[in-house]
Amino acid sequence: MKKSSLLFALLIFLFSCKKTNENYTDLILEETTIQAFFKANPEKEKIKKEVKLFYENRDFQYAWFTKNGLTQAVSNFQNQLRSYSNDFNDKTFKNDELDSLIANIKDDKTSKIDKEQREKVELLLTTTFFKYSQKAYSGINKTPRQLDWYIPRSKKNFQAMLESLLLKDENDTSKEPVNIYYSKLKEKLVLYQDIKKKGGFPIIKTDKKTIAVTQSDPCLIQVKQRLFLSKDLKRNDKTPLFTENLKTAVLNFQQRLGLPETGILNKETIIEMNKSVDFRIKQMLVNLERLRWVPVEIENDYLLVNIPEYKLHVFKNKKLFWQTNVVVGQDAKQTTIFKGNVSRIMLNPYWNIPNSIINNEIIPEIKKDANYLSKNNMEVVSFNGEPMNESNIDWNKYTTSKVPFIIRQKPGKDNALGEMKFLFPNSFSIYLHDTPSKELFDRSKRDFSHGCIRVENPKKLLLYLLEKDKTWTKEKIDEVLKTDTETGISVKPNMPVYIAYFTAWVDYKGNLNFRNDIYNLDDQLAKEIFAQ
Repeated sequence: MKKSSLLFALLIFLFSCKKTNENYTDLILEETTIQAFFKANPEKEKIKKEVKLFYENRDFQYAWFTKNGLTQAVSNFQNQLRSYSNDFNDKTFKNDELDSLIANIKDDKTSKIDKEQREKVELLLTTTFFKYSQKAYSGINKTPRQLDWYIPRSKKNFQAMLESLLLKDENDTSKEPVNIYYSKLKEKLVLYQDIKKKGGFPIIKTDKKTIAVTQSDPCLIQVKQRLFLSKDLKRNDKTPLFTENLKTAVLNFQQRLGLPETGILNKETIIEMNKSVDFRIKQMLVNLERLRWVPVEIENDYLLVNIPEYKLHVFKNKKLFWQTNVVVGQDAKQTTIFKGNVSRIMLNPYWNIPNSIINNEIIPEIKKDANYLSKNNMEVVSFNGEPMNESNIDWNKYTTSKVPFIIRQKPGKDNALGEMKFLFPNSFSIYLHDTPSKELFDRSKRDFSHGCIRVENPKKLLLYLLEKDKTWTKEKIDEVLKTDTETGISVKPNMPVYIAYFTAWVDYKGNLNFRNDIYNLDDQLAKEIFAQ
């Protein structure tokens, strides 16, 4: 047994040596050559540092050449650049000089490559790789505040990525360093680029307010073509009759766009159908940029609130477990994009009213009605929780300034937070909570809050988060909820929660979804992307 183990170890060692020797070259770059290259070809300091570090780590050994000429990695990298250029319609990395130099070297059968030519090709390839990787896999280099994105951004090791590329053979099918959501959306982008090449989507015009099954209208010929191109309609019969198959296609389209699922062609549905393929491609490009910032690997279990979708998704073992509707912040009081960890649940919570609401809403009501607080089950307490007499407060002092006390709404059936809230410590004062205003969940557009997130099915979420905590049974929770006593429960382990903003994505069924840009963040990001 011992002999066979030693033999196995020896085979691994020999295989490893063989792999290393295949990629070894005795060609060496001078450090002064790199300095001269950047003097003639200026680049950003970040790129220059990456290139210099790369060659320092390999003792200035050539990466793209051996003494026999160009390595297979050159063709592999050129294929990557071509795919990127085609998929994203981006000619940023098209370099005619580099392509010409490589072609000349490949055509030269003498293997006598000019030293200066070889140095230039070597450094152009390495520099291009780091510029390409930064744009294709990390995206725009801006601060969280500039991007309105406080989810920690994915960090990529470009040095390791280049070393990996250099070791690949011709048939290598290694994955890109991106998350699965990026890969799926990129596949749909290719489909829409193809639709654009074929002339785009037809324009739909009709004077009718609605069209349903069994009805006819000339516009249905364009509707069917539109839905056939986007793969909502499986077979296009090219007739002006509204068939059952068309109803199924309209329903699928409405579901993908977050519209009321009626199966009837109406004004709202036609507006979305008439958004051009260029508009949709731009929407996908913007969201692919956001997805570059998301980690390649996400936790097995997590919560995801997608603000423009008005949905909370619960993921268990990396798969969608269930989802529920949410209400998010109004445009003027936007819900912040960030990551937190649900650590505590409060049953029968007090609502500590934010100072902005006190200034803008509560104090004006108190001035109109001295009994406003008691009528709304509210009280004034010190920062230590001691009750204060509201009649002794001069409210005129605090019209715009921060109040030196707390106004809170006591637990009860009319409490703005409902029966429970879910806390994940953050500097934005945002949390998930129940609400007594259940009727808002019936609306398709649900941006009504002051920034916090109202959950349609909070009790189901609570039971899911506590499923491993045997001390908190459904019966025990129900008993507490019958009282007006605020009760805290620790969530162990903490549950990651992502508050995100995606207006284009591919769902778990493989369907491409689009939503409206409710905070105008797509337009802002598009200016950054397309100005580059």
